Amino acid sequence: MPGDPFVSPGGPSPRLSAAERLAVLRRSGLGAAADPFFDRFASMVRTVLDVPVALVTLVEADRQVFPGAFGLGEPWSAKRETPLSHSFCQHVVADAAPLVVTDARTDPRVAGNLAVPDLGVVGYAGMPLTDADGLVLGALCAIDHAPRQWTRRELDLLADLAAACSESLRLRIATARAEDGVEAARKAFARSDLLLRASVTLLRTTTHDDVVHAVRDLVTGTLDPAYVGLSLLDGAGQVVLRSGEYLPAPVAQRWSTYAFTERTPSALAARSGEPVLLPDLDAVAARAPETLDTFLELGWRSAASVPLPGAHRPIGSLTFVWKQAYTLDAAEQAVLSALAGYVAQALLRADHLFSREQVAATLQRAMLTELPEVAPFALAARYRPAARGEQVGGDWYDALPLSDGRLALAVGDVAGHDIQAATRMSQLRSVLRGYVVDRRESPSALLDRLDRAGRLLGERQMATAVLAFVRAGPTGYRLRWSNAGHPYPLLVTAGGAVGHLTGRDPLLGVLDGVGRTDHRRVLPPGSTVLLYTDGLLESRHHRYEERERVLVGRLADLARAPLPELLDTLLEEIGGADHEDDITLLALRVPEVGRAAGGAPAGQ
Repeated sequence: MPGDPFVSPGGPSPRLSAAERLAVLRRSGLGAAADPFFDRFASMVRTVLDVPVALVTLVEADRQVFPGAFGLGEPWSAKRETPLSHSFCQHVVADAAPLVVTDARTDPRVAGNLAVPDLGVVGYAGMPLTDADGLVLGALCAIDHAPRQWTRRELDLLADLAAACSESLRLRIATARAEDGVEAARKAFARSDLLLRASVTLLRTTTHDDVVHAVRDLVTGTLDPAYVGLSLLDGAGQVVLRSGEYLPAPVAQRWSTYAFTERTPSALAARSGEPVLLPDLDAVAARAPETLDTFLELGWRSAASVPLPGAHRPIGSLTFVWKQAYTLDAAEQAVLSALAGYVAQALLRADHLFSREQVAATLQRAMLTELPEVAPFALAARYRPAARGEQVGGDWYDALPLSDGRLALAVGDVAGHDIQAATRMSQLRSVLRGYVVDRRESPSALLDRLDRAGRLLGERQMATAVLAFVRAGPTGYRLRWSNAGHPYPLLVTAGGAVGHLTGRDPLLGVLDGVGRTDHRRVLPPGSTVLLYTDGLLESRHHRYEERERVLVGRLADLARAPLPELLDTLLEEIGGADHEDDITLLALRVPEVGRAAGGAPAGQ
C-alpha cells in the first residue's frame, strides 16, 4: 500500500515472493524452529562481534523465521518468527546486498520498522545467505540495542561467517534434494564444518606457529592431506617455510628459504595470486619442476597451493599435498580459498600482536633496571613474565639510595596485560622515582602525591604499590612503609620467624582524597624483607591462602640463604612454570652484625 514503511518503494520486491526462491526455502526443511547447527552460527556472531543478539534468518513471503538465534527476547525467542513488519532482513533479500545500519531510529530505510520499538533493534548489520544459484534466502545478522558504528573488520568477519553459513544452508538443500547424493552431501557438510571450525579456531591463534598447528588439525579427517605447508614472503624477495617441523629435517632445511622466482607450488601461487592445482606428477613436472625430486623422495603425488590474500598482494601461500593423484572439485577449491582467507587474517593479526608485544616487552625490560650496590644491605630482585608469552604486564620494582642515607624500595603492579599496562607502569615508576629523589616526604605522602598526579594528568588506572624507606638508627635499622592495595610484605628473621607487614590503604587510581598511612618496624639483625606482586600466589588450581602458607614455610626454611638463591627457589617452587600473571620479587636483608648511625653497633 502507498506509504507502507515495510514495503520497498515501488511495491513489494519480486524477490521476496519469487516462486523459485520459496521452493528452495521449502526444500531446506528449515522453519520456525531452533536448529542446533545454525544456533552455533548465531552464537559465534554474538561472541566474535560482541553484540547482544545474532540471528540466522530465512525470509518467506509473509514472515521471517530464525533457525539460528542467540540473545533474542521473548516472545520472539520461543516463536522463532516475526511478520515482515518486524524484519530488517527482508531488505537484504530484496536488494540482494548487505544492509548496515548505525542507528535505525534515524535511518529512513528502517526507521518505521516495528523491530525498532518491539525488538529493540538499533544497530544492525546483515549479510546475505545464498543458495548454490545465488538466490538470497535470508541473512546472517548482528543486532545491537544501541547505535553501533560497525568497523570494516567486523563487517569482513560477518561476511566470512555468512559465507560459511550459506555453505551450510546449501548443504541442507542439496541433502534434501538428492537422496542418491549422500556421499557428496557428507563431503559438503565436512567442508562447511571445516570452515566453521576454522573461523572459530583461527580467531584464537596468536602466533604463526599457532596458525600452522591449527590448520593441520583442521584439515585432518576432511581433506586428509599428507602434508600442509605454510610459506610466507619476506621483505627480501624470499619465500620462508613456516611448517618445516612436519617435514624430514633435510627436506625442511633444503626448502627453509628460497627465491620468490623459483617454480614451486607455493611461489607460483604467491606470485600469480591464483590457486595452483597439480593433480598428478605430470602436472608437478610441468609447472613446478624444481620440486619434483622432493615429491618423489617423500612419495607425494599431487598438490594444491592457494595464495594468502594481503592488503595489496599475497603474503604467502597455503599448500596441501597428497600421496595419491587428487583432483579438487569446484567446491573443494572454494573451501581452500576461503580457508586461505581465514589463515591470512590470523597471520596478519599475529604479526600485529607480536609487534605490540615487542614494544611492550622492551618498555617493560627498560623499567626493570639493575639494582644498586647499597652496603651494608644485601639486595636482590627477580622478574618473570606470565607463562603466556603474548602477555606483557604492569609489574615493576625499584631501589634507590638517597643522599640522606635512606634506601627507598618500591614494588608495584598496574592492572592489565598489554602495552597500555606497560606504558602506565613506566609512567608511575618514573614519576614516583622523581618524587622520592626530589622530596623528603613520608611514603604515604609520596603515594598520595603519585595518585593525585595520575588524576590530574587524566591517566587514572588501577594500580597497587608498596613504597618503603630503610634507614639506620641508634637502635638498629628501621623500616617505614605505606601500602596502596598491594600484598603485604613479609618480614623474615634470621631465626626463621615469618610475619606480615600489615596495614593497607586503597589502590591507586580508585578513590579521590584517600587518607594514606605510614607504618614502622624495627628490623631485627639479619632479617629479610620480601616485597612481591600477586602473580606469585595467584593460581586457578590452588587457593591463594594455601600458596601463601607454602610461601611462609619456604621463607622460614630459607631465612639464612643468600638472597639470589632464596628468590630463585621461590620462583621455581611457588611461581611454577604455568603461572598466569607476572611475578616480581624484591628482597632486602639487613646486616646480622653491623653498625648503625653514630657508630654504635646495630641493635644497641
